[in-house]
Amino acid sequence: MFHCFVPEAGPGIIRITGKDMHHIKNVLRMKPGEALCVSNGKDLDFYCTVTGFEEDAVLVQTDREAGLAAELPSDIILYQGLPKADKMELIIQKAVELGAAGIVPVAMKRSVVKLDEKKQEKKLARWQMIAESAAGQSGRVRVPEVFPVCTMAQAIENVKSDAGLIIVPYESADGMLGMKMALDEVRPGMKIAVFIGPEGGFEPEEILLLEDAGARIVSLGHRILRTETAGLAAITVLMMKLEMMTE
Repeated sequence: MFHCFVPEAGPGIIRITGKDMHHIKNVLRMKPGEALCVSNGKDLDFYCTVTGFEEDAVLVQTDREAGLAAELPSDIILYQGLPKADKMELIIQKAVELGAAGIVPVAMKRSVVKLDEKKQEKKLARWQMIAESAAGQSGRVRVPEVFPVCTMAQAIENVKSDAGLIIVPYESADGMLGMKMALDEVRPGMKIAVFIGPEGGFEPEEILLLEDAGARIVSLGHRILRTETAGLAAITVLMMKLEMMTE
């Protein structure tokens, strides 16, 4: 079923415009009577029927609404060390599919990529568009936010005041006990921060700063994972833990 986001969506008639209107009319070639789903991007899905077309809009009638069943009971925020090339696009897409509530790009010491203000604006707009598309594809009710690039110091200050649990997969972490203990702390309703280093990994001093902030330094196993794999592996483990706790 086609799924799109309209912030002002509510009971009754919903007007779908822009790229989603184009996709419905010209790509899917939907007709009156066909079903689709519209989310308000916050807390509700509306299951709708196409009723007609205007020059710049598709008109749909809401049939029923649903709540946050597709959302995880805890917010997982991915703090991703800026990677090279277009890896960030893949990371955002897959993190959203797995249930992340937000993605924060972090300029770490070993991040090769340096974005000036103009490049940041363009990248952020594209990254947010990818997050919205991935949220629609995976049936999310909320559109996770991709935040502006921040420094490591800013990221740590943010989680110190906001996160209930900070998890840092690190290739030098010893054994799986740390990950098991971290998972034992996971509870519905808590905010969980996951820090992932860039291609070159974390600097030792960054790990010390995270430890001082109360982070759990953990291993994801005996294999060294790429930066675009490590965060997704950590989110997957957390997703499964949270899903099983709410079954």
